[in-house]
Amino acid sequence: MLEKPSLMTRIVAGKAVGFAFGLLGFILLPVFVPGVGWLLRFGILFWYTTLGAIIAVFGVFDWHPVFELRLPVWLMAPFIGAWMNFLLVLFAHDTLGRVLVAVFGANGLLHSPYWFSLEGAFVGFVIGWVATSLGGSGPATAGR
Repeated sequence: MLEKPSLMTRIVAGKAVGFAFGLLGFILLPVFVPGVGWLLRFGILFWYTTLGAIIAVFGVFDWHPVFELRLPVWLMAPFIGAWMNFLLVLFAHDTLGRVLVAVFGANGLLHSPYWFSLEGAFVGFVIGWVATSLGGSGPATAGR
């Protein structure tokens, strides 16, 4: 962890990790699904970059004022990642469904696009862990 917590460091780290996951999707998507369009590839790239920024910014909030409980990074970041990917599935259900059917087959175990929520939880955890390791967490990060 760096010496001083910093919101800017959190955001840069979150966006960098999100960009890395998005770039991985951008490169590997046509390998698994030949003929996939550029819009989906760029959409995945920008989606995960934005997800990294969102998780990094929410790392400032480490306390829930209504429920009065602590929000550790291992709980908050996977929840945000899963929720955002769930919303992605709601917006692009047909397209993501076709992608997963092309990869796993119509009767495959992972043919439902809702599995992207689990992927979002994993990606969110990695983003949150890296952002917290490099930029700190809590309200102290907002003061710098």
